[in-house]
Amino acid sequence: MIERRPGLQILSHVVLLIGVAVVAFPLYLTLVASTQTAEQISRSIPMSMLPGTHMLETYQLALFGGKTSAGGNIPGALSMMRISLISALIISIGKIAISLLSAFALVYFRFPFRNTLFWMIFITLMLPVEVRISPTYAVVSNLGLLNTYAGLTVPLIASATATFLLRQFFLTVPDELVEAARIDGAGPMRFFKDILLPLSATNIAALFVIQFIYGWNQYLWPLLVTTNEDMYPVVLGIKRLISGEAYTEWNVVMATSILAMLPPAMVVILMQKWFVKGLVDTEK
Repeated sequence: MIERRPGLQILSHVVLLIGVAVVAFPLYLTLVASTQTAEQISRSIPMSMLPGTHMLETYQLALFGGKTSAGGNIPGALSMMRISLISALIISIGKIAISLLSAFALVYFRFPFRNTLFWMIFITLMLPVEVRISPTYAVVSNLGLLNTYAGLTVPLIASATATFLLRQFFLTVPDELVEAARIDGAGPMRFFKDILLPLSATNIAALFVIQFIYGWNQYLWPLLVTTNEDMYPVVLGIKRLISGEAYTEWNVVMATSILAMLPPAMVVILMQKWFVKGLVDTEK
């Protein structure tokens, strides 16, 4: 039986509260700055920690774009968020679809050098996009995929991590299910569709959350393959707001940052139960 000590319990709560404060303070600072004007942020050093009264106009300007008080032109975050959403969905769905099929083939099909091929896939974890970025960019450029959704997403779709996780889950599926499906006359794809996919629902949900956030937060690859500002995702657009004008509208930058955090946060909140279950439950 675990002994309860009030002192340790209080200490653990204090440490937890400090950790929450460290994480939440930058978010609070960003939110407060988005409710003030650029003049108020630049004039007051340090910046006021109290919310301002310009929240609606700041978020309207950040979302739809337009002219600022200093005469600059702000691009709307709505179109950039649409590009980020489409790219993140293509990347996450594409990664899961390819990983499901590759894991299914590695576990349930017997072919020469099967384990060798698996380890070749696994070794690609040591070769992220940053390592192979020059040849990948050359291929995308030669195929004419710059400033397209295909150029933004296709080089990022393959995932050794998802293949490994799904393979490990498929290995835990009892052989009796395979035999029962075979006796009932189910072919490989029917077994995959009717048995493996429903059993993998929580794992797929957990992978979707991870891969969606991965696709949404992409910065380096879109920076290389997009030369047209109409194809900028929102993460790249925030950097554009900071460096594109001589006078930075920090309130709009902060409002755009808050808007950019909302879709991934909503995905995590809505799929939290499935996400945790998919990571924790290994026995089916």
